[in-house]
Amino acid sequence: MSVLAIARMGHPVLLQRAAEVEDMNAPQIRDLLQNMRETLTQSGGVGLAAPQVYVPLRIFLYSVPPARSEGEDDPPRPVQVLINPTIAPDGTEMMPRLEGCLSIPGFRGEVPRYRRVRYSGWDEHGTRVEGVASGFCANVMQHEMDHLDGILYPMRMTDMARFGFEAEITRYGVKA
Repeated sequence: MSVLAIARMGHPVLLQRAAEVEDMNAPQIRDLLQNMRETLTQSGGVGLAAPQVYVPLRIFLYSVPPARSEGEDDPPRPVQVLINPTIAPDGTEMMPRLEGCLSIPGFRGEVPRYRRVRYSGWDEHGTRVEGVASGFCANVMQHEMDHLDGILYPMRMTDMARFGFEAEITRYGVKA
């Protein structure tokens, strides 16, 4: 298996709606999932959508590292797969989240996201999964779902003054 190249902002694959996966058990889907896992691990990211590796299919991987867990409602999670996912808000509460993206390296921006979401789809074994995610996990899922719909996080930002180089935001923070 191999680490895949990551599409960067400006490539058209990131701006189109991805197609449904028709055969989750196809060998090429199995290979793609393994390669995506290796790519995510190598990148140090917490989520990866198939369009980010130039494959316009409705698949994403997500995780919650222990250091990013936000408590009992947002436990650490190893890398997991969602195929043909659906995500909907679970309530109306939103919160600003500082996001980065493997397809927009070196930048961060503040994005309003729902605090909780309901999700469903299929895992890598073709088993139906559904649940509610909150906190960091909900954030990652919304970010990756946006990739499947051709949306990059700066398109969700409401204040471009809260967008900048990662090194500068780390050093100075995002100021009002």
